[in-house]
Amino acid sequence: MVRRPTVDPAAQARVAALIAGMPLRRDLLIEHLHALQDQVGGLRPADLAALAQIHRIPTAEVFEVASFYHHFTLLKDDAPTPIATIRVCDSVTCMLAGAEQRLAELTASAPPGVRVEAASCLGRCHQAPVVWDSRAVAALPLPNLTAYREAGGFAEHDPDSVIATLKAASLRGLGGAGFPTARKWAFVRDQPGPRLMTLNADEGEPGTFKDWHVLATAPYQVLDGAVIAARTVGAERIYLYLRDEYPDIRLVLSHAIAELEAAGIGPPIELRRGAGAYICGEESAMIESIEGKRGLPRQRPPLIAEAGLFGRPTLNHNVETLYWVPAILQRGAAWFADQGKPGHPGPRLYSVSGRVAHPGVIQAPAGSTAAELIARAGGMAPGHQLAAFLPGGASGGVLPAAHADRPLDFGVLEDLGAFVGSHALVVLSDQDRVRATARNLLQFFERESCGQCTPCRSGTAMLATMLADGPLDPALVADLDQVMRDASICGLGQAAPNPVRSLLRFFGEEGR
Repeated sequence: MVRRPTVDPAAQARVAALIAGMPLRRDLLIEHLHALQDQVGGLRPADLAALAQIHRIPTAEVFEVASFYHHFTLLKDDAPTPIATIRVCDSVTCMLAGAEQRLAELTASAPPGVRVEAASCLGRCHQAPVVWDSRAVAALPLPNLTAYREAGGFAEHDPDSVIATLKAASLRGLGGAGFPTARKWAFVRDQPGPRLMTLNADEGEPGTFKDWHVLATAPYQVLDGAVIAARTVGAERIYLYLRDEYPDIRLVLSHAIAELEAAGIGPPIELRRGAGAYICGEESAMIESIEGKRGLPRQRPPLIAEAGLFGRPTLNHNVETLYWVPAILQRGAAWFADQGKPGHPGPRLYSVSGRVAHPGVIQAPAGSTAAELIARAGGMAPGHQLAAFLPGGASGGVLPAAHADRPLDFGVLEDLGAFVGSHALVVLSDQDRVRATARNLLQFFERESCGQCTPCRSGTAMLATMLADGPLDPALVADLDQVMRDASICGLGQAAPNPVRSLLRFFGEEGR
């Protein structure tokens, strides 16, 4: 007979009090873990066991969820509670800006009880090296619903007309895949109800920070796009999944969603909080996380458009795609399409960072080149000359300066073994080694692999070790590359070898 662990009555009473007022549903397990950590400072075994008892699920299930996410602090029962946590981003742009030295400085100067740790991309690449302090949440200006509505926001639209207009505008999904938006909406609308919608604001791709910019400056435009999408496909509820690295944005969205609810606008919107897992940017892993589970990508088929969140047909979009929807419907399909270069309809928001004078989010025509975006960013940083660039964040490969005049858009860079992905341009100079960049990227993929697929879990570790230890074996790299692409469930394992392939193809294994 299997015995259930004994639960401390005091711990159960404490946990019950801390989550009082929150619905007791299995899909809210991660929200409950956040509530405990926010108020207690960490997660102790006694509290995890008590939470499991309250949910009537195995303690092991609660522990495996809590231990999966980087931002949950697991403590022993007798360990002191951290006063605060400081995270220093060590992803590629911050590495170029001296993250290693900054981490060492903060570690040496941190007072007792303050945890200092390296972290994956924190989504502020324009401020590299980025430091996140749990004690300091910036206060962003709160949006004004009345002003946005007076400007024409949250208008009613005919669903058939919406889909036709988006098709004429050639709007594509701008989270990385580039799938035609109108086609996706029509497909989901044709599925049997009830239907749901998810808004993926968990951009974790190193070098990508356009979501933070858009949600900080135009949150109602994004929410308007989400409401239009939900109404068009008949989704009864919207789940907005926001990365935990954006507590300032969480305050903005909480305010905006409350205003929409009070005004009776759109279907209900649930704001869900991520917990530090890059893999949850993959749509099915995000859905698993919204359901209160580990963010493990799902096998396909079925597509989430057929059986997604809670088994229902689900429309999923990223932030930038929805940002453009209200503007297209107000100004027309031709207005949007004509902002791109010939053959590349529409404007784009490019995240530009690295060795440029003025890193930031740049709105530019689709099909803009790296050279043009660098010029818009004020040119190269003083004392630096362009040597290479990442056209699509960590996943999109690394290209030499000779290709800086190629358009950065979907379907253009694939012959070079690269892709534009989330439109994150990271610029390297003659003072950087591409091999060091590739090593940083592989260490990121190794850290962020969910571990579900052996080729991804082991392959990322092997490639990171090979980059650290010495000469590369091109035949072994090619073999790993093929296995990871063929046998990984999601894009992380399939794209992780790209930096190494680029290194060997364009730069030689030393990367100069």
